[in-house]
Amino acid sequence: MRLILGSASPRRLELLARIGIRPDAVLSAEIDETPLRGELPRQHAERLARAKLDRLAGQVGPAASDATLILTADTVVAMGRRILGKPEDAAEAEAFLRALSGRRHRVLTAIALAGGRLWTRTVETRVRMKRLSDEEIAAYLASGEWRGKAGGYAIQGRAGAFIPAIIGSYSNVVGLPLCETAQLLRGAGYPMPAGRTEG
Repeated sequence: MRLILGSASPRRLELLARIGIRPDAVLSAEIDETPLRGELPRQHAERLARAKLDRLAGQVGPAASDATLILTADTVVAMGRRILGKPEDAAEAEAFLRALSGRRHRVLTAIALAGGRLWTRTVETRVRMKRLSDEEIAAYLASGEWRGKAGGYAIQGRAGAFIPAIIGSYSNVVGLPLCETAQLLRGAGYPMPAGRTEG
């Protein structure tokens, strides 16, 4: 059984490697990630994960069958109903960090898996960010780590020093909830590595 990862995110590839999974191919699904009017964070993540899947299924064609699985995901940072996407520039990243500073927020990842049929799952993690000083925000912006990151931060990088507590899956905040992803793959018949992990 072949596995295609439909994501250009190196973080998702690294996360899968931690549980011994190496996709046979990695494809990028370019879609419009602009939220729809009135769209809630969970709905947004689920719509984008499905849209990526549909785009790739069209590219792969008949190969997307019982012998080939396509895995896509979309991660959203949310404050209430507000969606904090990937900042377009440093000014927007700063606005996101100041909004998150000293508050709790949610990180939601929607997973979609297709191969003869469709499997989906949405995972939520609650995250608390400490109150950030102007110096911490300036240093983080200067690092450039905010680029391409939902919410403008990466918990697996320097921003790990900003997060005193989470409730739920850590790998979900990075970009792919590993426990739930493994469960979906196993349910789809993918041969999961037994007892092998990579650091």
